Amino acid sequence: MRGSGLPPDAMTMPLRLPMSPRNDAPSLVEGAVAHRRARPVEHEFTYPSFCLRIPLSRLGDLPRLGVPHNRPGLVSFHDRDHGPRDGSPLLPWIRALLAAEGIAADGEVELYAFPRMLGYAFKPVSFWVCRDDAGAVRAVLAEVNNTFGERHNYLVAHPGGGAIASGETLLARKVFHVSPFCDVRGHYAFRFHFGGDRWLARIDYFDDGPDEPLLATSMSGRMLPLSSRNVRALLVRYRWFTIGVIARIHWQAARLWLKRVPFFAKPAPPALATTR
Repeated sequence: MRGSGLPPDAMTMPLRLPMSPRNDAPSLVEGAVAHRRARPVEHEFTYPSFCLRIPLSRLGDLPRLGVPHNRPGLVSFHDRDHGPRDGSPLLPWIRALLAAEGIAADGEVELYAFPRMLGYAFKPVSFWVCRDDAGAVRAVLAEVNNTFGERHNYLVAHPGGGAIASGETLLARKVFHVSPFCDVRGHYAFRFHFGGDRWLARIDYFDDGPDEPLLATSMSGRMLPLSSRNVRALLVRYRWFTIGVIARIHWQAARLWLKRVPFFAKPAPPALATTR
């Protein structure tokens, strides 16, 4: 199943494409989500997608750029969808988490996340890119939600806290149930591109089978300025986006079930909210 599912005339309001936004400004990332399964049957799909890139020090800029912050809106961002989930400020929360893990990342923190669309949001994964004062990436927090209302954080960082370069591979043990067609075992391999004009997050899942990943998933796109005009364009191009995320998850699950892919019952969630 490919494409946005919108009629052709709904795709005629383009996002404005001047030069890439400043690195310290909130922006849009428009691109695609891709998923490929290698076994026991091949299964893949690609969907058009977008997300917000929000430097947490600039959260206060969102309303003037067309995205209400902690208020209702057609496209909006709410602090309670992330971090402690109680509506409290996000930057102190991530600072405390990094300090508890001994990671020196006192610079900007950029959150890549789906917004709410028409008041609704389901966010399978959001990424917190945590930098030091010199701008180097020291950690990435992958904030994962499943369709059972559970969540878990994977904190990806070098053991010694060194800088993470674009294209490096970092591993994390799988401890959280996401898909009933994957057992909770094996590990993830994370790779990111942190360039100023493009974003890429790739997550390969390795079970205990062959050396190739069982699943290869990526979120990628180009950076675009966040503006009221571009937000209005999002409403035309992606107006059912977050509802569509849930619908597509269940549609792909039905396809895997019809292909007789083995089914795994959901285990209890991990005791810790964050693993590294």
